[in-house]
Amino acid sequence: MTDQSKIQGIDVTDIAEQFGTPLYIYDGEQLDRNYRQICGPLHPSVEILYSLKANPNLSVCSVLGGAGAGAEVSSAAELAVARKAGIAPADTIFLGPGKSEEEIAAALTGGVYALICESYGELDLINKVAETVGVIAPVALRVNPQEAARGAGLRMGGKPRQFGIDEGLLMSDPDLAERYHAIRLMGVHAYLGTRILDEDMVVENTTQILGMARRLSGRLNFPLEMVDFGGGVGVSYFSGENDPDVEVLTRGVAAAVGEFRQHHPETRVFMELGRFLTATAGLYVTRVRYVKESMGQRFAVTDGGTNHHMAAVGIGSFAKRNFPMSVLNRSQEPRDQRWNVTGPLCTPNDTLGKNIDFPEVRVGDLIGVHRSGAYGPTASPTRFLSHGYPAEVLVHQGTPLLVHERESVDDILRRQPVHKVLTTKRNQGN
Repeated sequence: MTDQSKIQGIDVTDIAEQFGTPLYIYDGEQLDRNYRQICGPLHPSVEILYSLKANPNLSVCSVLGGAGAGAEVSSAAELAVARKAGIAPADTIFLGPGKSEEEIAAALTGGVYALICESYGELDLINKVAETVGVIAPVALRVNPQEAARGAGLRMGGKPRQFGIDEGLLMSDPDLAERYHAIRLMGVHAYLGTRILDEDMVVENTTQILGMARRLSGRLNFPLEMVDFGGGVGVSYFSGENDPDVEVLTRGVAAAVGEFRQHHPETRVFMELGRFLTATAGLYVTRVRYVKESMGQRFAVTDGGTNHHMAAVGIGSFAKRNFPMSVLNRSQEPRDQRWNVTGPLCTPNDTLGKNIDFPEVRVGDLIGVHRSGAYGPTASPTRFLSHGYPAEVLVHQGTPLLVHERESVDDILRRQPVHKVLTTKRNQGN
């Protein structure tokens, strides 16, 4: 989004007037560009899986699936979304450390390419379910490597984790593949970290995982039909950060994969991407309801906040760092005042932005939080204070489309049965 107040030439204020606020707006063209930007220069054998956890909206998934992405899902609902979006089971993997028996059965009967197993107990359950439904389960082992990731904002391996089976345990268990009659071990998965901005670290992690996969398949004596080296490619949000250099990243990954393919020419190689594909394509829009001053500081109180955009809180940071933000309807005016942007919740944590340079903010202004296409409403406490889920709009070929309806009060109450015994007035005479 070069002009931050327009998407595909459409003024964001017009979209807000049509669909109301607060809302998320996704740029379908940017989603497609993000996919092609990284897919084009990669080694041709690398297949990109879209991680639905980043943004499970059906229409967002449909755009990326239409561009060529497969799917990495972590629940029965995400599996259903991927299927409805047109992504084939043969291009879908199912992972997660706490799969239920029902989810395992749905994945197996739905024909997913691989179940990613994260513990010995899960291997037992997959074997049992596979015997019950009468299939041989294709299973890839998620491995918690001995070495930690470098350059990751959040490290997922290399230390005690609920994810995966420790590399050392697997290397000391060469008979593992023979113990399960309804399981076919066929691959290795590792995901070392997330929001990695250093392209050299992505390449280093990729090389490390490909080497580990070769060692494990040899030690455990199973055919290496697939390797998923995660990815963890990030985007910059905060001052002082830069997006990864995609040219350097893809060149390095292509070299690592090319060397690996010399020894394993038939192995499918997957790279997972979530945030990288969706973050820059999303905008969160909220309208100013009140402006005020308190002890010398200016506050813009808006109709949406961290109940829709929990990522803006900066959880895990010692100091509050702001996502890129702007006053959308006056983006060309000088930013000569300092403002705090807060939402409608009864908690001081409901702060979208702190000490941001803005023009003078007025009631009715639209404030946009940019790069908000990943980990938005579904990663936020949308029911806190019962304000409900926001609207989501996808701009497709110059047309704004409502792709998720705003949640109403009736929607919130609909799933809460009213029991007459609880609502009958007490007999005042007793």
